[in-house]
Amino acid sequence: MSDPTTPTPPADRYGRRGPRGTTAQEGLGRGAKVAVGAALAAGVAAAAWFSVEQTRQDPVTADVVGFSVPSAEQIDVTFQVHMPAGTTAVCTVEALAQSYAQVGTLDVPVGPSDRVTSQYTVTVRTSEEATTGVVERCVVTR
Repeated sequence: MSDPTTPTPPADRYGRRGPRGTTAQEGLGRGAKVAVGAALAAGVAAAAWFSVEQTRQDPVTADVVGFSVPSAEQIDVTFQVHMPAGTTAVCTVEALAQSYAQVGTLDVPVGPSDRVTSQYTVTVRTSEEATTGVVERCVVTR
């Protein structure tokens, strides 16, 4: 018999008991855990494969190190190119105005180099004052 002065907790307060006396919050069964682990491993493997494949297809990357604007008609852009030693490429450097409109562009042949990372400084002629310089893309020429 229950004591009328002791409140009875709601039935769902601590989870419902399953057939083996476990609560629903205690987790998945062993088979489900193995399936989740396998799915996670497959996801990580797929992400790694896509990363390697992207690097293989497009092995050249570039980073802008800095720029200066000596006049309204030009911008000097310094950038680094990362590519396998012995590779040649053409990088497109763009000058952008404050509105992000392109106000100048220059295709720059880079490489081959015996190092993975090389640094270049180029002057891009502009139609109006540029506020930044970017490397739009680099394409391998072999």
